[in-house]
This record gives sequence, structure tokens and C-alpha cells, in this order.
Amino acid sequence: MKLVVLEGVPLNTGDLSWDALSALGELTVYDRTAPEQIVERAKDAQALFVNKSILTREILYALPNLKYIGLFSTGFNVVDLAAAKELGLVVTNIPAYSTYAVTQMVFALLLELTNQVSRHSEAVRSGAWSDSKDFCFWLTPLTELTGKTMGIIGMGQTGQQTARVALAMGMQVVAYSPRKKELDFSGVRWADRDTVLKEADVLCLHCPLNEETTGLINRETLALMKPGSYLINTSRGPVVNEEDLAQALNSGHLAGAGVDVLQKEPPKPDNPLFTAKNCVITPHIAWAAHETRARLYQVAIENYKAYLNGNPVNNVVK
Repeated sequence: MKLVVLEGVPLNTGDLSWDALSALGELTVYDRTAPEQIVERAKDAQALFVNKSILTREILYALPNLKYIGLFSTGFNVVDLAAAKELGLVVTNIPAYSTYAVTQMVFALLLELTNQVSRHSEAVRSGAWSDSKDFCFWLTPLTELTGKTMGIIGMGQTGQQTARVALAMGMQVVAYSPRKKELDFSGVRWADRDTVLKEADVLCLHCPLNEETTGLINRETLALMKPGSYLINTSRGPVVNEEDLAQALNSGHLAGAGVDVLQKEPPKPDNPLFTAKNCVITPHIAWAAHETRARLYQVAIENYKAYLNGNPVNNVVK
């Protein structure tokens, strides 16, 4: 079997080994693959492993040897699943591998906004504490989260873990999901989407990207949010209209936003959020801890082994 990895980076930047995958076939790994290079590089592959490469209908039909697509991600919108089904392909994803890491990033972003850790650390290093007349000082209003309401849109594994941590911090949690889920913990109040938007002091997005969620956070929905509230997005960039979010931040309607994902990645230099007030942006790193990437890679290997054994798991082609 010929195996091709179209995007070895950033999954493996040198701190993981491809040996386990190469033991399963004749493996070729490319660090990065441009769209126009996909067909040429994948033409002989029976198994193709991708992360962000877009596999359109045209591309899939140009790969007659292809039998299996292994995604290095949870999301699967990069593959034309209708075409994959027509061609009899198995397409597997990596569910729930980053639940704890993404939850950790949610609160890293939120606490940066409420406690302004970086700003105060920089001030101390520049001499502001040494020059202070008092034993302490602060440069901005600081916010205590206990008693505040966290609104969560999307209650999959990451949404649920975010709720657990919020509850542990003394927050109230109100949540919306298209399908109400049975939870193994108490403390979450279910509500419709608009109620979540209106009641949240902190709104966390944990929804997949699809037709219903694209542009979900826009001028109209932002207007429903409490003045002085926070928005955290670690889900998918296109869920948020960035122009509208920047306007809500610059007008002071929102107190701040923390985002780990953007509509286009890498972003253009003139992205409106780069100059927006009180906006913390990280470069899609919620999944990037070594432990998290190693877990993803191991699940990808197990997915492929299951396929070879005739019992595919995590197949997203229905």
C-alpha cells in the first residue's frame, strides 16, 4: 500500500516519529502541499492523510487508486463527502482528541482578558512596580469570574469540559446545542440560542462549521450580547464575522474577545481584529501541545489499522 501524507507540518515538527505509520505501507511525507500539487503527489496513493488540504470532487475523481483518506483533524469539511461516498472511499477523522487542550486554551484566553497577565508582567519588567508608591498597582479594571454566567454554544465533548471547569470556578453555565445532550454532571441550564447570547457574561463557541454556523456571530447576534461581555472562539474561524466583531470591540459593546481561530489561516495583514480593542489572538494553537498532537497521531494510526483489518472506525462517510 502506498501512503501519502500531504501535510506533515504542523502535526509533526520533528518531535514525533513517522515510523509507526511507515510500518503500515510505503510512506511518503510532504511537509506542505499547495492545492495545485495535490493530484500529482497523491496520484499513486491508496491511502492519503491530510489536515487542511481541500479534497474536492474533481480532485477525488482524479485519484483512481485512492481507497482511504485519514484526516489529521476532527473536522471533515475539507473533503467532498458526497464524492467520497460515490467512489466508495473510507474517510476517517479524529474525534475528541483535543478536548482538554482546547478547554485549557479557552481559559488561557479568558484569564488573559480578565486579569491582563501579560500587560502587568510587562509593566513590572519595565520598572512600574519598582516605581510604585504602593505595594501593588493595576493598569486596568480586573474581573472576577465567580458568579458570572458562561454561555456555551455547542455542547460536544469540549463544550461539556468547558462547562465543568466554569462550574468549578463558581460560574453559572447556560448552554445551547441543536440536540440536547444527557450530561454526566449537574449545573448546566439549557436554553435557546438567543437566551444564551443575552445572558452570557462570557460566550464560548464550541460548534462545528457548517451552513448553520457560518457567520453565526454577526452584527445581529453580537447586539444581543450583554454590554461588557466577553467572546471566546476556539471552534472555527468562519463561525465569526470578523468585521462585525471588530466593530463590537471598538465601540466598547464587548469588553474583549479571545480567538484562536480566524476566517482565513494564515490571516491577511489587514485582518480587522489585529487593530481591534481588547482582542487576544493566538495562531490556532489550542491543539498544538505535544501530548495532544501525539494523541491525534496515535488515533490516526489506529483508524488506519482498523481499516486494514476490515473494520473501519470513525468513518464520516454515511
